Order: sequence, then structure tokens, then C-alpha cells
Amino acid sequence: MSQGTLKSRRRHELREFLMSRRARVTPAEAGLPDGGARRRTPGLRREEVAVLAGVGASWYQWLEQGREISVSPQVLDSVGRVLRLSNAERRHLYLLAGLNPPEREVAPEKQHMCDGLRRLIDAWMPYPAHIMDRYYNGVMYNEAAATVLGMRPGKRWNCLIDFFTDPMYRARAKNWEENAGTVVAQFRAVCSASPDDEGFQAVLAEAKASSPEFGELWERRDIEDAGQIRKELDHPLVGVLCLESSVMQMPVRPDLSIVLHTPLDEANTAAKLEWLASPEGRRGAMYPVAG
Repeated sequence: MSQGTLKSRRRHELREFLMSRRARVTPAEAGLPDGGARRRTPGLRREEVAVLAGVGASWYQWLEQGREISVSPQVLDSVGRVLRLSNAERRHLYLLAGLNPPEREVAPEKQHMCDGLRRLIDAWMPYPAHIMDRYYNGVMYNEAAATVLGMRPGKRWNCLIDFFTDPMYRARAKNWEENAGTVVAQFRAVCSASPDDEGFQAVLAEAKASSPEFGELWERRDIEDAGQIRKELDHPLVGVLCLESSVMQMPVRPDLSIVLHTPLDEANTAAKLEWLASPEGRRGAMYPVAG
């Protein structure tokens, strides 16, 4: 498909999108008189959007027609505010206008998704699963994550810092050195997307202070997107476990990451995880074993 065809399609979608959003906003919602029975236009008129957004009427008409005009993020934000766009709709408007979209935000109605996420990681049993926030702080974990990875209540839990400082995890992780550089490179990628975020800076400062190994790897300045990591663990009850850790995100909750561990076809890992989740395995876990 030619660039001209793609641009024409995008302009058409921009026009249809703006018209549809304009039609759904009533004058009363925008703080305007409704005009009574004389009003023929559903929702707001183009001129009204222009006035409320602080832009010229002709400029807004050209925007809605998909013409080649100069568009800034500030102006698009003003238009989005008048049209009462959600964060997802605002990102869509940016893309249609040919600009880099703003970061995803958590919509107020999506704040209370933790019950569904709890069901998700519990359904992953008998395999380990946990959820962390954007700063790698633990939010919740399932029983297998506690049994296999050593996550436990009553302990402040940060996946980056604990990777370097938790003696239980360090004792079990057979390929710790192999994964350490990847973990740090992935954290740098997350930090680089929000360089002024004080939350990341606080975690970074704590990690440097608590682990010289982290500080050395950080200075390498390697960077890598989150994906999958192979983990080899030596569990005190069942021996070697070979897992593949996958990090996933839900666009509606960009502040959270879901980490699912899948057994690999090695060391009879799946059967061992099933045993650990069985009544017999749970009884065995009640009696701590060194490591």
C-alpha cells in the first residue's frame, strides 16, 4: 500500500473520529446553552469546539477535514479536553494526527481490577505468578510463587532489590549470574522511559546502596526490553526446577506487570510444581529446609 493511500486513510479516520466524538458531547456538558428545538447539529458544532479549545474556527475545520496543517500536543490536548476524550481516545487522536502519543494512564474505572488479577494468578497454579508495579514493588503473588521463589508475607518486597539481596532467592537461583545483567538492563529500559520519575530514582538509589553487584552492572549502561528469562532454581524439597519467566502488561493497567512462570520440558519441572501444590507438598513446605 502506498504512503499516499495510508495518509488518505488516516485523514479519513481522523475526520470520522473527531465528528463522532463531537456528536456525543452535549452543549450542556460543555457548559453551553442547548439552543432548544432550533438546534439541528447533534452534540457540539465545529465552531463551538474551536471556541472552547481556544483555536481558530478555520483551523479546527481543517483539522477535522484531515488537511496538512501544523498540529501541536498542546492544541490536541485542548481539543481532547473539550471532546471529553479518555486517555485511550487521546492517544488515538495523537496517532491519527501523526504525533507521538502520550503515556498510557489508568482510567478511574479501571483502578479496581485487583480482584480480577488475583483470580488470574491463582488460576495459574500450580505454577508461580506474581504482579508488580512499575517500580518493581510486589503487589500480589500466588501460593506457588511463595513456595518456589520465596515470596513471603510480612516482608517488603521489590523484585529488583530482592533479586540482589534476598538470601533465600540467591541460594536457590542456579543461573543467577547469567540473569543478573538482563534484570538490570531491563530495569534501565523502564527507567529511561520516565527519567524524571522520583519513584524510579528512589529504587535505583536503594539498589545501589544495598548491592555493589547491582552498581557494577548499572554502570555498564546495557538496556533491554522486558520479555522472557530462563530461570534455573534448586528447590530444597524437589531439587532443580527449570522455568521460563514472561512479563506481560495490560494496556488498561500500564502501572502493573504480570509475571508468569511456565515450566520448561526439563528436570520434570511441571510434575514437581504439581507435587509442591499438593497436600503432601504443602505439608512438606511447613517444615523449613535450609536454602
